[in-house]
Amino acid sequence: MNKLSHIAINSDDVPASRAFYRAAFGWQFTAWGPPGFYRVEADDAHGPGVTAALQQRRRLLADHPTTGFECTIAVDDIDRVEKAALAAGGRLLMQPTTIAGVGHLVWLADPSGNVVGAMQYDKNAE
Repeated sequence: MNKLSHIAINSDDVPASRAFYRAAFGWQFTAWGPPGFYRVEADDAHGPGVTAALQQRRRLLADHPTTGFECTIAVDDIDRVEKAALAAGGRLLMQPTTIAGVGHLVWLADPSGNVVGAMQYDKNAE
């Protein structure tokens, strides 16, 4: 646990970004979840890796759009991680939320404003 488990690429133009990543890296995409959200179907010949997604840009920080790769860390206890992060100078960006069939997610910012998600995976989450 506590390893990088998911990245999301935020895009203002999802079709253009899909074409870019397909051309540059040979990635294929499958629509999944909300409109404008795609799973990256990457070759896992080197073993299980990080799950990736391409999605419409969002603002996890109210004062500017999310840029760069948005990372999520797999954790055993989302509540413990949230409390520890806040005690260490972090900020809560989004209250913990449940994604049905996936798990429980919280968005935090580190003391420098870097955004990070913590996901307690639970296939039975509702």
